[in-house]
Amino acid sequence: MFWKDIEDIAEALQLEKQGVDPLSVRYTDLRDWIAALPDWEDDIHLSNEAKLEAIQMAWYELWQDEQQ
Repeated sequence: MFWKDIEDIAEALQLEKQGVDPLSVRYTDLRDWIAALPDWEDDIHLSNEAKLEAIQMAWYELWQDEQQ
């Protein structure tokens, strides 16, 4: 996976971090969790706030769907 794969990253985080409210996660932790994903291939240092926010929001949507 690469930074451009926002939905795939969100889905992977949803599986790896079940029960975690994505809005409670700091960006530094989110970046580290993304780097630890099994299919992660991109340079983690290319992250920025906009990319992390997009991933967090996509993950939040998935998390909300599970809460209903």
